[in-house]
Amino acid sequence: MAHGRRPCALRASLVLSAVFLPLTMARATAADGAGVVSHISVLSDKVEDVSSLNAWKKACLKDGMTDEQKAMAIWTTVVKFQHQDGPPFEFLHNENFVQDAIKIFNVYGYSFCGVATADVEALARHAGLKARGWTISRHVVSEVWWDDSWHLLDASLICYFPKADRKPASVEEIIAGVSDWLAKDPALKGNDAKLREFQFKGPGWRKGPEILALCPTYSGDGWLPAFTHGWYSQMQEYDGSTKFPYEPGYSVGYQVNTQLRKGERLTRNWSNKGLHVNMQGGEAPGCMSMKVGESSLRYTPKYGDLSNGRVGNGTLEYDVPLADGSCKAGALSFENLACKAEDKADPALHVKDGAAEGTLILRMPSSYVYLGGELSCKAAVGAGGEISAQFSDNNGLDWKEIAKVTASGEQKVDLKPHVFRRYDYRLKLVLKGKGTGLDALKLTHDIQHSQRPLPALGQGANTIAFSAGPQEGTITIEGSTIPATKGKQLTVEEFHPQANNMGGNELPIKGAQGDITFPIATPGDMTRLRLGAFYRARDPKEGWELQVSFDGGKTFKTMDRLPGNTGRGDVKFITFPEIPPGTRAALVRYTGVQRTACLLMNLRIDADYVEPHGGFRPVRIGYSWEENGQAKQDVHIAKQAEETYTINCASKPTMKSIVLELAE
Repeated sequence: MAHGRRPCALRASLVLSAVFLPLTMARATAADGAGVVSHISVLSDKVEDVSSLNAWKKACLKDGMTDEQKAMAIWTTVVKFQHQDGPPFEFLHNENFVQDAIKIFNVYGYSFCGVATADVEALARHAGLKARGWTISRHVVSEVWWDDSWHLLDASLICYFPKADRKPASVEEIIAGVSDWLAKDPALKGNDAKLREFQFKGPGWRKGPEILALCPTYSGDGWLPAFTHGWYSQMQEYDGSTKFPYEPGYSVGYQVNTQLRKGERLTRNWSNKGLHVNMQGGEAPGCMSMKVGESSLRYTPKYGDLSNGRVGNGTLEYDVPLADGSCKAGALSFENLACKAEDKADPALHVKDGAAEGTLILRMPSSYVYLGGELSCKAAVGAGGEISAQFSDNNGLDWKEIAKVTASGEQKVDLKPHVFRRYDYRLKLVLKGKGTGLDALKLTHDIQHSQRPLPALGQGANTIAFSAGPQEGTITIEGSTIPATKGKQLTVEEFHPQANNMGGNELPIKGAQGDITFPIATPGDMTRLRLGAFYRARDPKEGWELQVSFDGGKTFKTMDRLPGNTGRGDVKFITFPEIPPGTRAALVRYTGVQRTACLLMNLRIDADYVEPHGGFRPVRIGYSWEENGQAKQDVHIAKQAEETYTINCASKPTMKSIVLELAE
């Protein structure tokens, strides 16, 4: 359902210092080999690739398609990869729930109508089509423009309404048709019980408005595919009692980038153990325990769903290889430390010069939301020594101590209070004292992912396509613009911006103009910036400029403009590839001019960079499934950056898991 926009109340001015913190990279030699393999992808020929907007476009839109065919492909994609359910809350985007199509498809696989509308709009605009949203009675829907007219495509309830010419009708046409019909029997308007009786007991839904009669997704008795809504629902949604434009305010930028280091393992399961992102603020999704083909997931097999359910739980583990020194090439910082392979001394990793601190900084990016985690280690603490474990979830701008070890032995630290709802963090271990070090270090995390886009197998031959690369990572700035969400989620203030004449809920400008500038630094050479916002600039003479400085703020270049005349709001994201060679730090500025109301309701900045120790290493791909109750497994070692191979299933498989790790 639609929700009202939060009030744009002005608060005290937010003035924060822009901070550049240069990253000290691990010193690794060429002999260490690739420290990280990026963009690892395993695809089945049975499931489309929706890992990024560009991947989706390549997989689902074909050369020569008409605009109508593109629009229908967009609708079909959202139907396949987003099930109608209660929304996941990350307390990050507009109205707190997740509004990023690619994130919804890959991490969650479920949400409600306003988010399905956002998904259709995001995909349509990426495909070059115009799209818009409407709030109608108890529902939010999307329209896409082709053949000089608007057409309703409702991906949440899985319907559209062809006219006599077989072209889907617009929202206005549907409302007109339903309203005219109800005018002849006004007692039915808004009367749920009587409309249900009309649909199921007689005269029957086919005797209703002509504009609904050709809906191709109604069952024989007028139910929509999930059997949660039917003809009686549309008779209330389109009765004309509510209708106004609605821009759902989505975000763009998330993409799946599976990165692995030696000792790191990603497990994704076609099952869950009851964990979900709403465990601390919200309700569990209704589809948590549903099986594909049953209940409200009964429709999904028709759309190619080979999963067992919708919600998946997996793990991301990193058993850090300390003794052989290979952890160096996977670390952000490796200072005054030695490994046993270098000097034959114990413990496996130890302070080199006991008179100074040793520092290890590990970055832990994940494509899937963290639901919990644990740090376990075997410490060796020298006389008077200690090990301090410190945590940062804002790209290393701030650190907080989460544990201090002053005695040798096994240690465990609960990471859930720190990593819950996060996709990236950094762990810093500061070792003090001669003989202080670690014999073991392991990070284990529970994650949430959707089962639907996993590379499932079907009966018969399955072609599996493996690829790795480009060898890039991404540093992201994305925080809530609602200060009250602090503690549940990062806020924009926690990324240390410098704000002038801006601040408060949804970052309004205070006066005629304002700006906010974010520092962003990357571990390797920056390759592109991807950024934008869900913003408001109501007057045609208002608007925002997206600016960047690569010289510490001495000069700024305008990358693009977020134009005015937006009404309630608009969304625009851009890609800026004009990065000077060798750049590892930038200042990104949003500059606005205000006449009536200028806000930044969501914003996201992604800085892609070349992984300094990136490259290819063989990857182990382990599939597990059952056939007729018998356990089956396939293990393939991908020895090249692009490979295809075949897995044969003699009977219909029940999928269990897919595990990715570097092959030793």
